[in-house]
Amino acid sequence: MVTYLPISSPFIRFAGRYVDDAFGVAAGWNFFVFEAAMVPFEITACNMIITYWTDKIPIAAIIVIVLALYILLNLFAVQWYGESEFWLALGKVLLSTGLIIFTFIVMLGGNPLGDRFGFRYWNNPGSFAEFYKTGDPGRFLGFLACLIQASFTIAGPDYVSMAAGETINPRGVLPKAYNGSLCVGILVPHDDPNLATAFKKGLPGAAASPYVIAMDRLNIPILPHIVNAMVLLAAFSAGNSYVYCASRSLYGLALDGKAPRLLAKCTKNGVPIYCIAVVFLIALLAFLQVSNSASVVLEWFVNLVTASQLINFSVITFTYTRFRKALIAQGIPRESLPYISRGQPYVAYVALTCTTIMAFVGGYTVFLNGNWDIPTFLFSYTMIGVFPIIFVGWKFYHKTTFRKPEDIDVTTGVEEIEEYHRNYVPAKPSNMFSKFGDQVFG
Repeated sequence: MVTYLPISSPFIRFAGRYVDDAFGVAAGWNFFVFEAAMVPFEITACNMIITYWTDKIPIAAIIVIVLALYILLNLFAVQWYGESEFWLALGKVLLSTGLIIFTFIVMLGGNPLGDRFGFRYWNNPGSFAEFYKTGDPGRFLGFLACLIQASFTIAGPDYVSMAAGETINPRGVLPKAYNGSLCVGILVPHDDPNLATAFKKGLPGAAASPYVIAMDRLNIPILPHIVNAMVLLAAFSAGNSYVYCASRSLYGLALDGKAPRLLAKCTKNGVPIYCIAVVFLIALLAFLQVSNSASVVLEWFVNLVTASQLINFSVITFTYTRFRKALIAQGIPRESLPYISRGQPYVAYVALTCTTIMAFVGGYTVFLNGNWDIPTFLFSYTMIGVFPIIFVGWKFYHKTTFRKPEDIDVTTGVEEIEEYHRNYVPAKPSNMFSKFGDQVFG
């Protein structure tokens, strides 16, 4: 959809354009909650990472310092936002690349112990660990728990699409951008005592990281501290990005009349000050860790974000099915699209079914015997209840209609995009790095 009509915040606006205005409003608010909830999540993560070195710094002090830095970067120094994010993002790339290289080297015996362990832990103790129960039910619950955690990390394509309206040559660039990577941890067995203890006791920072535990197992010094420092930078950078994205998402809703108009007010520098204030009010939830374990609070935010993110993907897949039906109803051949994904519409229906189911089972542990916990339940299922309330409330108040395939607008804006691409002349690479990037990524 976004390669056909690259616009800003596409999946939110497409939800209103291809399905129902009320559906777009609910999708927009759900995405805002997702973005805003990630801010206290990253602040909590920063605290856990810092306490890897010392627990002498008061939790409240760490929260205040991080919030102050976010305010500085997003309110008073927004012109430095892009520059700061560039360098912080570079650190993430170096961290990811370094850990992949580290894994490859040590698994082949490049470690102080000379242990060429390879894929040993895939066979012993194996892949499936028991969780809550024993036997096959326990292994299934363990797999389900991993699947829920994986659902938290699936963000990516939606972020790429958010910038579609500001991308140079979007129909050429965006199809290449929708690629992912999967790095499988092979360094530590799932029954490692240190790993089990770290998760059970909620040990801070990189203590629960398979990489750090692997470094300790292999008697590798210094590297754990380097990894922890880079993880801290990554968490801080992510939180800074979420402040920016959440405030702009709310600002967009206000401009479209889907949020109070007061939130559309900006400073003379164009900063949506009231939107940022709302995001920072939500960020104060990070203070929950003052009276609770940081690992517990982190899990609460993971539950909230996971549910919201799965709803987001359900919205995207359902919107696509309506878009496809509109193309068929209006006689627009699918072959005319600039990018055609395989297996449609079946892949979309499978994705819609899976993401919807996972949204409902995300907090399943609270329904197990002796595991009922009100905060966990609320963080896991709040957005599942809020989304339909927003949809139904907006629909009845504004009397919106569910769009029929033949009435869906799939043409407005397309001619301008096609004219742009007809006249687009790609710029020649200005240096060797640009040439290398073009050759590698197309």
